Amino acid sequence: MALDIEQFYRRYGPMVLRRCERLLRDPEKAADAMHDVFVEILRRRETLTDEAPSSLLLLTATNLCLNRLRSARRKPEDKDEELLMQIASAEDPAAPAAARSLLARIFRSEKASTGTIAVLHMLDGLTLEEVAAEVGMSVSGVRKRLRILKERAAELEDVS
Repeated sequence: MALDIEQFYRRYGPMVLRRCERLLRDPEKAADAMHDVFVEILRRRETLTDEAPSSLLLLTATNLCLNRLRSARRKPEDKDEELLMQIASAEDPAAPAAARSLLARIFRSEKASTGTIAVLHMLDGLTLEEVAAEVGMSVSGVRKRLRILKERAAELEDVS
Protein backbone atom coordinates (compact mmCIF):
# COMPACT_ATOMS: atom_id res chain seq x y z
CA MET A 1 0.00 0.00 0.00
CA ALA A 2 1.44 3.37 -1.03
CA LEU A 3 2.07 6.03 1.58
CA ASP A 4 -0.13 9.13 1.85
CA ILE A 5 2.68 11.69 1.54
CA GLU A 6 0.39 14.68 2.01
CA GLN A 7 -0.82 13.30 5.34
CA PHE A 8 2.77 12.57 6.40
CA TYR A 9 3.81 16.09 5.44
CA ARG A 10 1.06 17.71 7.52
CA ARG A 11 1.61 15.43 10.50
CA TYR A 12 5.40 15.03 10.55
CA GLY A 13 6.62 18.12 8.67
CA PRO A 14 7.29 20.17 11.82
CA MET A 15 9.25 17.29 13.39
CA VAL A 16 11.37 16.87 10.24
CA LEU A 17 11.94 20.62 10.05
CA ARG A 18 13.17 20.68 13.67
CA ARG A 19 15.63 17.86 12.89
CA CYS A 20 16.92 19.68 9.82
CA GLU A 21 17.24 22.98 11.71
CA ARG A 22 19.12 21.29 14.52
CA LEU A 23 21.60 19.69 12.15
CA LEU A 24 21.98 22.45 9.55
CA ARG A 25 21.59 25.46 11.88
CA ASP A 26 20.16 27.55 9.05
CA PRO A 27 16.37 28.00 8.76
CA GLU A 28 16.37 28.40 4.97
CA LYS A 29 18.61 25.40 4.34
CA ALA A 30 16.58 23.42 6.87
CA ALA A 31 13.31 24.22 5.08
CA ASP A 32 14.83 23.14 1.76
CA ALA A 33 16.14 19.95 3.33
CA MET A 34 12.75 19.19 4.91
CA HIS A 35 11.08 19.44 1.51
CA ASP A 36 13.75 17.23 -0.01
CA VAL A 37 13.10 14.61 2.68
CA PHE A 38 9.48 14.39 1.57
CA VAL A 39 10.51 14.36 -2.10
CA GLU A 40 12.75 11.38 -1.31
CA ILE A 41 9.88 9.63 0.48
CA LEU A 42 7.63 10.44 -2.48
CA ARG A 43 10.14 8.82 -4.85
CA ARG A 44 10.22 5.65 -2.76
CA ARG A 45 6.57 5.60 -1.64
CA GLU A 46 5.67 2.43 -3.54
CA THR A 47 8.33 0.42 -1.70
CA LEU A 48 7.79 1.89 1.78
CA THR A 49 5.21 1.01 4.40
CA ASP A 50 3.55 3.23 6.95
CA GLU A 51 5.18 1.37 9.85
CA ALA A 52 7.20 3.69 12.12
CA PRO A 53 6.85 6.76 9.88
CA SER A 54 8.53 9.11 12.35
CA SER A 55 11.61 6.89 12.47
CA LEU A 56 11.73 6.67 8.69
CA LEU A 57 11.42 10.43 8.30
CA LEU A 58 13.98 11.23 11.03
CA LEU A 59 16.50 8.79 9.59
CA THR A 60 15.96 10.17 6.08
CA ALA A 61 16.31 13.75 7.38
CA THR A 62 19.45 12.89 9.33
CA ASN A 63 21.12 11.23 6.35
CA LEU A 64 20.12 14.01 3.96
CA CYS A 65 21.39 16.75 6.31
CA LEU A 66 24.64 14.95 7.04
CA ASN A 67 25.22 14.54 3.31
CA ARG A 68 24.61 18.26 2.80
CA LEU A 69 27.03 19.11 5.58
CA ARG A 70 29.67 16.86 4.00
CA SER A 71 29.11 18.48 0.60
CA ALA A 72 29.26 21.98 2.07
CA ARG A 73 32.53 21.13 3.80
CA ARG A 74 34.01 19.99 0.48
CA LYS A 75 32.87 23.08 -1.41
CA PRO A 76 31.71 25.93 0.84
CA GLU A 77 29.39 28.48 -0.76
CA ASP A 78 30.97 31.57 0.74
CA LYS A 79 34.11 31.11 2.82
CA ASP A 80 34.31 34.76 3.84
CA GLU A 81 30.77 34.84 5.22
CA GLU A 82 31.32 31.57 7.08
CA LEU A 83 34.51 32.89 8.66
CA LEU A 84 32.81 36.14 9.71
CA MET A 85 29.96 34.21 11.33
CA GLN A 86 32.41 32.00 13.23
CA ILE A 87 34.35 34.98 14.49
CA ALA A 88 31.21 36.86 15.50
CA SER A 89 29.62 33.93 17.29
CA ALA A 90 32.63 32.45 19.04
CA GLU A 91 34.13 33.55 22.32
CA ASP A 92 37.37 31.83 21.36
CA PRO A 93 37.79 32.26 17.59
CA ALA A 94 40.05 29.21 17.36
CA ALA A 95 37.62 26.87 19.17
CA PRO A 96 35.16 26.22 16.29
CA ALA A 97 37.97 25.66 13.82
CA ALA A 98 39.75 23.31 16.19
CA ALA A 99 36.55 21.39 16.88
CA ARG A 100 35.76 21.13 13.17
CA SER A 101 39.28 19.95 12.44
CA LEU A 102 39.07 17.33 15.18
CA LEU A 103 35.71 16.07 13.89
CA ALA A 104 37.04 15.92 10.33
CA ARG A 105 39.99 13.82 11.48
CA ILE A 106 37.75 11.55 13.55
CA PHE A 107 35.29 10.88 10.72
CA ARG A 108 37.79 10.88 7.84
CA SER A 109 38.21 7.11 7.83
CA GLU A 110 34.70 6.22 9.02
CA LYS A 111 31.74 5.03 7.00
CA ALA A 112 29.01 7.63 6.43
CA SER A 113 26.62 5.58 8.55
CA THR A 114 28.90 6.11 11.57
CA GLY A 115 27.97 9.80 11.52
CA THR A 116 24.31 8.83 11.49
CA ILE A 117 24.86 6.49 14.42
CA ALA A 118 26.62 9.23 16.39
CA VAL A 119 23.83 11.76 15.73
CA LEU A 120 21.05 9.32 16.62
CA HIS A 121 22.71 8.22 19.85
CA MET A 122 24.56 11.28 21.09
CA LEU A 123 22.37 14.10 19.79
CA ASP A 124 18.93 12.50 19.70
CA GLY A 125 19.41 10.33 22.77
CA LEU A 126 18.28 7.07 21.16
CA THR A 127 19.30 3.90 22.97
CA LEU A 128 21.77 1.53 21.35
CA GLU A 129 18.89 -0.82 20.54
CA GLU A 130 16.91 1.99 18.88
CA VAL A 131 19.94 3.12 16.88
CA ALA A 132 20.64 -0.45 15.77
CA ALA A 133 17.07 -0.84 14.56
CA GLU A 134 17.22 2.48 12.68
CA VAL A 135 20.44 1.75 10.83
CA GLY A 136 19.93 -1.98 10.35
CA MET A 137 22.87 -3.13 12.44
CA SER A 138 23.33 -5.23 15.54
CA VAL A 139 23.58 -3.55 18.94
CA SER A 140 27.14 -4.82 19.29
CA GLY A 141 28.03 -3.30 15.90
CA VAL A 142 26.63 0.08 16.96
CA ARG A 143 28.40 -0.15 20.32
CA LYS A 144 31.69 -0.98 18.58
CA ARG A 145 31.42 1.97 16.17
CA LEU A 146 30.67 4.38 19.03
CA ARG A 147 33.54 2.97 21.10
CA ILE A 148 35.96 3.38 18.19
CA LEU A 149 34.76 6.96 17.66
CA LYS A 150 35.31 7.80 21.33
CA GLU A 151 38.76 6.20 21.30
CA ARG A 152 39.75 8.03 18.13
CA ALA A 153 38.50 11.32 19.60
CA ALA A 154 40.48 10.76 22.79
CA GLU A 155 43.64 9.88 20.83
CA LEU A 156 43.36 12.91 18.59
CA GLU A 157 42.55 15.20 21.50
CA ASP A 158 45.68 13.99 23.32
CA VAL A 159 47.78 14.69 20.21
CA SER A 160 46.34 18.19 19.70
